[in-house]
Amino acid sequence: MIGYFNAKKQSEDEYLLTNDMGFYKYVNSETYDKLCNNKIDKEDEDYEDLIEKGFIINISIEEYIKKYSGFIRSMKSYCMGGTSLHIFAVTNMCNLDCIYCQAHSRNSHLNGKMTEEIGKRAIDIAMNSKNDNLTFEFQGGEPLLNFNVIKSMIEYSKEKNKILNKHIEYTIVTNLTCLNDDILHFLLDNNVSICTSLDGTREIHNYNRPYKLSKIGSFDDVIDKIAYLKSKGVNVGAIQTTSKKSIQNPKEIIDMYLKIGINHIFLRPLTPLGMADDSWKKVGYTVEEYINFYKEAFQYIMELNKNGTFFVETHAAYFLCKILENYSQNYMELRSPCGVTLGQMSYYYDGNIFTCDEGRMLYEMGDSSFLLGNVYNDSYMDMIGSDICKTLCKSSIIESLPKCNNCVYQPYCGTCPVVNYASDKDLFSKNPKDFRCKSYSAIMDLLFEIIHRNDKQEMDILYSWIR
Repeated sequence: MIGYFNAKKQSEDEYLLTNDMGFYKYVNSETYDKLCNNKIDKEDEDYEDLIEKGFIINISIEEYIKKYSGFIRSMKSYCMGGTSLHIFAVTNMCNLDCIYCQAHSRNSHLNGKMTEEIGKRAIDIAMNSKNDNLTFEFQGGEPLLNFNVIKSMIEYSKEKNKILNKHIEYTIVTNLTCLNDDILHFLLDNNVSICTSLDGTREIHNYNRPYKLSKIGSFDDVIDKIAYLKSKGVNVGAIQTTSKKSIQNPKEIIDMYLKIGINHIFLRPLTPLGMADDSWKKVGYTVEEYINFYKEAFQYIMELNKNGTFFVETHAAYFLCKILENYSQNYMELRSPCGVTLGQMSYYYDGNIFTCDEGRMLYEMGDSSFLLGNVYNDSYMDMIGSDICKTLCKSSIIESLPKCNNCVYQPYCGTCPVVNYASDKDLFSKNPKDFRCKSYSAIMDLLFEIIHRNDKQEMDILYSWIR
């Protein structure tokens, strides 16, 4: 019997096959034809490998399920664990005026701060998650503008955790400009990871991320704070957001990360939410432009690694975990179903709780479609069992989506119904080859080209990124 698989023609005489367990296999056109017609036999060169990877079933269905169900569990391990990521947007105030800001739109009123009471109620709900491994992420706006509430929430969660005994990781996403010694000491004493935004060179970063009042760029201050953190022995992470200004400068962006001692980058495209949506003609680009940018950056990163400089492209690393290790990291956008509610919740300064960060951003744009509840009125179980959660889960199972279910990259991919809704007013993308689909496919094309070449040095590089 032939197991279910998807296929993509790679050349005149070659096909790439994948299956739901995450296995892949290259076969020639003759073997492909035999598979499709269930005529392959033991004499064929690829027969044993196709059996081992589950493309051919030569045992009973019960034995087959027992043998391969573990791989499905590994790829879908996030489904039954409970919500792990809890994002607390403690303010929508910010001292920067980023041209692509997704946390607010032109209609936003940027004067909100979470109170200690709301913060503690949010912690209570988050710690009711059935997951024993939690990440508490503090965001804004600029979260350090409401640092006292962050401090209160961390201290409260630690006191509460003396009874619950969960493993909690704390992280803060900040532009660093408000960081001082007192704040840093508290963050270090409480093992809070620090992540900032750095878009590349001085010219790019200052164009993308100026101060709100002076309109002066924030690059020098961010670089100084990163150096300050490193002098204290702190490994700071950074997020790069690709704007129209970035597209022509992939090597320069990577060189800047290397210069300040950061050996990884997430080449993140813009999401059309908030100011990015309002100003798309100014800041946006076509998917073809982004793919060209990504390819040039990726090739440069590979050359750096070949020449002895360890440097990771994080977007690719998330895919590689699934492709090479049959394991899914808890990256929300590559889950099926996606990470809404089951993987993450977003708690806004006003006490409202959303399916995800993107759902909260839509709320700032005046659309409350992804509002789950409020810290004063709803419990964790209320939100997990809500119709909104169920609907978003159903709409993001890519194995059942018409545009995805036959794609060869389906086992490694994901969709975002919230972004679909923002673009098309529909949870299901109306464009079968939208920005996300095309860009994800292009990244996996690059990775599978390397995998197929099977050059030892290149494969060692890919494995080093995920190990």
